[in-house]
Amino acid sequence: MQETTQQYIQRMLDYTGSQDPLKVQAATPKKIQRLLKGAASAKLRKRPAPGKWSVGEILAHLADTEMVMGYRMRSILGNPGTPIQSFDQDAWAAAMRYEKVDPRKAFERFSAFREANLALLKTLTPEQREHHGMHSERGKETITHVTRMIAGHDINHLGQIERILAPRKK
Repeated sequence: MQETTQQYIQRMLDYTGSQDPLKVQAATPKKIQRLLKGAASAKLRKRPAPGKWSVGEILAHLADTEMVMGYRMRSILGNPGTPIQSFDQDAWAAAMRYEKVDPRKAFERFSAFREANLALLKTLTPEQREHHGMHSERGKETITHVTRMIAGHDINHLGQIERILAPRKK
């Protein structure tokens, strides 16, 4: 059963809970790097089940998502109230051929985009954090809300990567 937009939003916010979203975001690259250490390329490219993304595909998704979120936040800051276009993650995965992307290169892109986005977020005034855009599916989203959603998104995908890379019990 597919979750609704509202269920997705709530799930991401629940993952974040009372944690500081900027601290969660700052810690994510280090956590991923630790998980990738020593992992064979073949393991990073292997899908855990039919229809489920491999670690490499998750990393490609994280890199693209971080790029998109950076653009969205900059659009909101430059033009409060701006429309925010959604994107279909599965269509992007197919079009950008995530299964062919080098997992470690995807991680490097993700880390660079994340560093740039965090640097921007740390400069914002409280007033700027409340600037918003109008998401085509989710409605009004402030920078504060977006940062919480990104943190929840990180936690979600970190859990997937951990499960995929966990040693198999014999």
